[in-house]
Amino acid sequence: MNTRQRLEAMRARQPAPAGMAMRAAPAASTLPSWPQRVSFCPPGMQERGGECVSSACAPQAHPLIDVARNAELADYERTVRARFDAIVPALKEIAAQQHEAGFEQRAQQIARERLGFELPETVLADAWVTTLDMRKLYGHSVLQTYHTLAREYSARWNGHAEADAMQRFFVECGFHEVDISPCADGRLKGLLQFVLRLPLQAVRRKSYAGAMFDVELNVKHWTETELRRFREGVPTLSDAGTRYLKVAVYHFSSSDPHHEGCAAHGSDDRQAAQAALDRLAAFRTAIENGFCCGASVATLLIGVDTDNDAIKIHVPDANGEMDTACFVDNLAVYRQTAGMAASEARWRLGAAIDEAVRETGRSAPETGMRSLIERLLTNNLSQIDYVCANHGGRYADVGHAERFINLGDSFDVLHLRNLAYFGHLHTIEEGAADVDVGIKIFSKLNVTHGLPVPIAIHFRYDEQVPGSRERAVARCRRIKAAIETRYPALCKEGLLFCGMTVQGKAPGSAQEEVSDIDTNSHGH
Repeated sequence: MNTRQRLEAMRARQPAPAGMAMRAAPAASTLPSWPQRVSFCPPGMQERGGECVSSACAPQAHPLIDVARNAELADYERTVRARFDAIVPALKEIAAQQHEAGFEQRAQQIARERLGFELPETVLADAWVTTLDMRKLYGHSVLQTYHTLAREYSARWNGHAEADAMQRFFVECGFHEVDISPCADGRLKGLLQFVLRLPLQAVRRKSYAGAMFDVELNVKHWTETELRRFREGVPTLSDAGTRYLKVAVYHFSSSDPHHEGCAAHGSDDRQAAQAALDRLAAFRTAIENGFCCGASVATLLIGVDTDNDAIKIHVPDANGEMDTACFVDNLAVYRQTAGMAASEARWRLGAAIDEAVRETGRSAPETGMRSLIERLLTNNLSQIDYVCANHGGRYADVGHAERFINLGDSFDVLHLRNLAYFGHLHTIEEGAADVDVGIKIFSKLNVTHGLPVPIAIHFRYDEQVPGSRERAVARCRRIKAAIETRYPALCKEGLLFCGMTVQGKAPGSAQEEVSDIDTNSHGH
């Protein structure tokens, strides 16, 4: 028995403190793939930087947890991460055989068996001339892995019953549209499915660096939504008294607040929260000033601790105004309510909202907003517990660990923490800041190790609008050319790999790959 095994055996024999219900250990298959170290920190504490600090996990079971959903998401996360983790080992095996007889056939066999798809034939065929272009194979494999997973999971996440139920709940709360703008940071890529537990089809979502969404573009979205209500009565009639809800989501790191917070705001938590709040206020003012008849919107500010996915919800007062100092810390609620009866835990959750407004001397939120906040807090309790059960209460990748950059329109199928960095844009000029942040992140993650930056350029088109698809395809090619022009050194060294896809706006539409050359125009 080695030293580590002896230490683990000693730790296993230690009795649990009296009166403490210990959380069941996750099965071996649910554990993350990174090495685990033995820690002798007391219960409720966790080792960070060589010191024992408070853990996110409560020592007792929580009564409001969606156990079945947590199990489903754990299986989903394991599957997605395993498929991406398989890329480097498979390519290493292929690289080792590049000068052997029958290399091309063997390489394709390995790719099919290990990765689930084939590699570009031209890259393999050219290997005998000089050497195998591993950068191109890596970039291709990352993006192809995403597309393969997206096809496999599209049916699973395209159910509308859950989305319809959530939209009915939103309307009951007084909101006919919920529009969420999180930061583009890849650690918020799982915001809907994991952190907030909201159906993908129930909300509008677009990410921006620092959660600094485009006010004018959002006014346009509001106008389109209100016009549809007026013309079609969807989702509510124009005189129903419901409102458009705009949500901004910033993020922070509790374990390393000065380095792993929002890069767009210099890892300054207060600045990130205030900037998002100011942007919400600007949007609200733009609607009230630009349209008559008492036009208004509701706004909500949410913070996410990317170490453990616990949220802070900034509670609006009766007039819809918010303050960065008035919030409910859901991690504190999780710890306080663990071990309670379900009814007592729900009461305590509501009491936390009352305490937040009372301590800051503000009025209570309107009834519908309060109901929504309670639902979001309840949903997030399951995610806090999920991180405890599957990641020991704190993610190992506290910082960036994204797999690729997604530019243009966001992919709607796969949502997972640190899967991709997203930049919403139509031209490089308007999205230059977001793209530069993404390249800076991947310069550390990939380029320093000789790996390329995989960039997935993706745009949606409206099937009902003539020429919409052709314009989306042209936009993909224009963005790719602009990226290669903006980062010539990376492009010259083969350290950029751009893939292009378009997709119809109709739910369930397939992603269509776009080639570099318009073959139709050349008669091929």
